[in-house]
Amino acid sequence: MENQQQDFKPYISAKDFIPEFTLKAILLGSFFGVLFGAATVYLGLKVGLTVSASIPIAVLAISIFKKIGKATILESNIVQTIGSAGESVAAGVVFTLPALLFLTGGRAYFQYFQIFVLALIGGILGVLFMVPLRRSLIVKEHGKLPYPEGTACADVLVAGEKGGKLAQKVYYGLGVAFLYKLLMSIIGLWKDVPTLLFKRGSSLPNGSVSAEITPELLGVGYIIGPRIAGIMAAGGVLSWLVLIPLITIFGDGLAGPLAPEMTQRIADMGPGDIWNRYIRYIGAGAVTFGGLVTLIKTIPTIVSAFRDSFKDLKESRASKGVQRERTERDIPLVYVLVGSAVLLVLMTILPNVPTNFLSAMLIIVFGFFFVTVSSRIVGLIGSSSNPISGMTIATLMATSLIFLGVGWSGDAYQPIALVVGSIVCIAAANAGATSQDLKTGYIVGATPVKQQLGLIIGVLVSVVVIGFTMLLLERTIGIGEATAEHPNPLPAPQATLMATVIKGLLSQNLPWGLVIAGMGIAAVVELCGVNSLAFAVGAYLPLSTSTPLLAGGFVKWIADKINKSDKEESDIGPGALFSSGLIAGGAIMGIVIAILIGSTYGVDAEGKPRSLLSYLNIGLGESLGSGGDLLGLIAFVLLGAVLLRFATQKEKA
Repeated sequence: MENQQQDFKPYISAKDFIPEFTLKAILLGSFFGVLFGAATVYLGLKVGLTVSASIPIAVLAISIFKKIGKATILESNIVQTIGSAGESVAAGVVFTLPALLFLTGGRAYFQYFQIFVLALIGGILGVLFMVPLRRSLIVKEHGKLPYPEGTACADVLVAGEKGGKLAQKVYYGLGVAFLYKLLMSIIGLWKDVPTLLFKRGSSLPNGSVSAEITPELLGVGYIIGPRIAGIMAAGGVLSWLVLIPLITIFGDGLAGPLAPEMTQRIADMGPGDIWNRYIRYIGAGAVTFGGLVTLIKTIPTIVSAFRDSFKDLKESRASKGVQRERTERDIPLVYVLVGSAVLLVLMTILPNVPTNFLSAMLIIVFGFFFVTVSSRIVGLIGSSSNPISGMTIATLMATSLIFLGVGWSGDAYQPIALVVGSIVCIAAANAGATSQDLKTGYIVGATPVKQQLGLIIGVLVSVVVIGFTMLLLERTIGIGEATAEHPNPLPAPQATLMATVIKGLLSQNLPWGLVIAGMGIAAVVELCGVNSLAFAVGAYLPLSTSTPLLAGGFVKWIADKINKSDKEESDIGPGALFSSGLIAGGAIMGIVIAILIGSTYGVDAEGKPRSLLSYLNIGLGESLGSGGDLLGLIAFVLLGAVLLRFATQKEKA
C-alpha cells in the first residue's frame, strides 16, 4: 500500500503550475451545476434515484473548451468538480425536504428561504467534513479504494483528445430526448403512461401494469444495468400484481373499513387507494430494513474509516509547519472547524427554520459520522450505489427516539426531526460526490484546496435554483398524493418514506403490523442473496416507474450480448454516454413542461386560467384511447432501438 502511494505519479506533476482555478472554468462549472442540479430535482422526485453527473459534465466541458479555445486538463477538472456539486446537493434535497409537505405544520417551512438555507448548510458541511478525510481515503488507500466514477472521470479527462467524439454521444442523447418529449408530452401525439388495469371480476382484481415511457427512465435503466433494474421491477410486481390484488380479494367481502383505514371500504378502493392506505407502509418497512442491512454490512468499513481518519489527523498535527506540495494542500483544518461552528450557530439562530440547539448538535454528530461512512462506501461501490436512504432513515429513527426520550412527541417536533435527517442526507450525498471529485483530482494532479473551494462554489450556485425548481414542480405538477388539481403528481418516494417514519415514531401510531410485514419481505429477499434495498425501493415505487427501468436494463443486456462483452460497459462507453444525454435531456424537458403548465394565457370555457401547454397539446394520444397506449409503446420501442444502435456502435480506429 505504502509503495503504491509512493510510486504513484499524477498526470500533471506536483511541481508543474498550470491554469486551473480560472474564471472560465468557474463560470462553466457553475452553469453545469445549475443545469444538472435542476435536472436532478426532477429525476429524484419522479423516480427516487439519481445518477452521477461528473462524467457527462467532464465530457461536455472538454468539447466546449475545444470549441471556445484552449484549456488545460485541470480547468476541465474544475468544471466537473463544481458542476457535480449541484447534482449531489439536489439529490439530498429531493430525498428529504418534500417530506415537509406531508408533516403536520411542515408546509409552513416548505418555502424558498428554508429550502435554500438547509441545502446550503448541508452541502457545505459535506465538503468541510470531507477535508480531513482526504489524505486517509484518497491518498493513503489509492491502491485499495477504486472510487469507480472518480477514476473513470480521470480517464475521460486524460483522454481529452477524444473529447469531441465522446461528447457527441451525450449531445445526441440530449437531442433525442428533447424531440421525444416534445412529441409526447408537449404536442401529445401519444400517451405518457400506457396502462393496463385488471377489473375486479378478473383473476387479478385491481392489478395494474403501466409504464412511464420517458427517455430519462430508459437511460437510468441502461446505466444501472439489467440486474438492479430487474430486482427493482420484481419489487414493483410484488406490490401491484400480487399484494394489491390479494388485499382486494380478501377485503372486498368486508362490510366496513380495514385498519389502518378508518372510513373507506376496500370494495370502494382503486389500486392507488390501496397502495396509499396499505402498501406504502409495507414498502416503508421493506426500505427501512434494506437500508439498515446495507448500513450494517458497512460497519467494518465505518470502523476502519474512523480509525484511519483520526490517525491521519494526529499525523497532520505532528507535521504542522511543513511546506506541502501543491497536490497536498487542503483547506486548513482551523477553517473547517470554524466553518462548522459558524454553521452550527446559524442553524440555531436563523428565524423560521425548524431547528434548535439539540437538533443542531445532532446534525453535527450524525453529519460527521455519515459523511465518513459515505466517503468510504463510494470508494468501494460508487456514488450511484451509495445507501443514502439507509443512512437517512437511521438518522431519523435515532433522532425521533432521542426526541421521545426528552419528551418531544408532539406534532411540532416532526419538522425539526426531518431537518436533522435532511441536512445529514445532503451532507452525506455531497461528501460522496466530493470524494469522487478529489479522487479524479488526485489522479490528474489537481490542487485539492482549489477543488474544495470549487465544490463550495458549486453548492452556493446550485442551491439558488434547487428551491425554485422544487417549488415550481410542486405548484404545477404536484408532489406526493394525487389531487383533483394535480392528478399525476411526482411521487417523491424517498421523501414520502421519510415522512412516514417520522410521523409514525413521534405520534406513536405507526401501523406496525404492515411495517413489520414489509421488513419480513425484505428479510426473505436478503436471505435469498438478493439486494433487499433495490427490491424494497421497487416495491415502494409505482410499477410505472420500474417497467421503463427494466426496459433500459434489457437494452443493456442485449447490447452486451451483441458486443460479446463479459464485463460491464465502462462509464465512458457509447451506450452510457448516450443514456446520460437521455437522462439530462428528459429531466430538463420535464422542467420546461412544468414551466408551460405554470404559465397561463387567457381562460378556458369555464373561465379558469389556461396554461400555455394546453395551446400546444393536441391530445391525440388521449383521444385514441387504447390506440394511444399502443402508439406510445411503439414510440418507446423505437427509442430503445435508437439506444441499442448507439450502444453497439463500433468506434473507428
